[in-house]
Amino acid sequence: MSFSSDIKQELNKTNSLANKENVKFELIGYVISGNTTVIKGKNLRFSTESDYNINRFSKLLSNLDIHHDIDISGKTFNIVTKALDISKLEFLEIRDNAVFLKPEFEDIKASSSKDMQKDTQKNTRLEENMKAFIRGTFMGAGSINNPENSYHLEIAVSNEENLSFLKKQLEDFDIHVKTLITINKFSVYLKEGEEISKLLALIGANKAVMQFEDIRIQKEMRGKVNRIVNCETANLNKTINAAIEQIAAIKKLQKDGRFSKLDDNLKEIAMLRVENPDMSLVELGKLLKEPVGKSGVNYRLKKIVEIANGK
Repeated sequence: MSFSSDIKQELNKTNSLANKENVKFELIGYVISGNTTVIKGKNLRFSTESDYNINRFSKLLSNLDIHHDIDISGKTFNIVTKALDISKLEFLEIRDNAVFLKPEFEDIKASSSKDMQKDTQKNTRLEENMKAFIRGTFMGAGSINNPENSYHLEIAVSNEENLSFLKKQLEDFDIHVKTLITINKFSVYLKEGEEISKLLALIGANKAVMQFEDIRIQKEMRGKVNRIVNCETANLNKTINAAIEQIAAIKKLQKDGRFSKLDDNLKEIAMLRVENPDMSLVELGKLLKEPVGKSGVNYRLKKIVEIANGK
């Protein structure tokens, strides 16, 4: 199974069906998702290839006594409501053959926040309902890449109005999303590992969070190791190239008879370099009769190169 399927399997087992408010909010999330369409101006069709997904949606509808049929077309499962009693989902309305959130739904958080200090329990209940709503949108038309390959989580909804509301709810939970709007697609998406992990935790996919974080840590560690190796390789190449230049300068001085005119300290480091082409400056400095540090060795070798080049 894909990583998305694993998450939806986990969320399908979320034990919140006894809470009618949670059920209603999660169902609203499903209904505004990009996989739900309106047929004949009043009924809904929800389509998915996930059996976990269709099972969850059916449970939510049954919990609220909304009658529906399930059929299979190829690999696609379809749920069609026989007669959507819109009063059971009082925050929804059908306009222009599409499902929209009513203004009352958008106002509930604002009105509740005024009474936050007076009724903490009410605010906590609302927060849980909003988490259920977001869970419903993900179950309805959400997807996530295998984090081994790349970080990308996306949730599609049915129209731009619903997209704006979903974006606001996620940002209220400190999850910063980007939006994608095309002719036939309205979605929020995340590409940052930390933000994706926060969203998975928010909707109750705790097992998936642990798996995602484990993969993320391993990727970061591999990245650090690769950066260290690349840095060491670059430094080694730099050392080798410098040694080649130094040895070439020394041989040039020897060939044209100028080597014998060098100061003794330059002759000494020159011979050590020719005898030890792979040795670091620190190691060369320790081999001198009177040892010097890295900067001292570098100064002498640089001087030899300058003399060989006529500077």
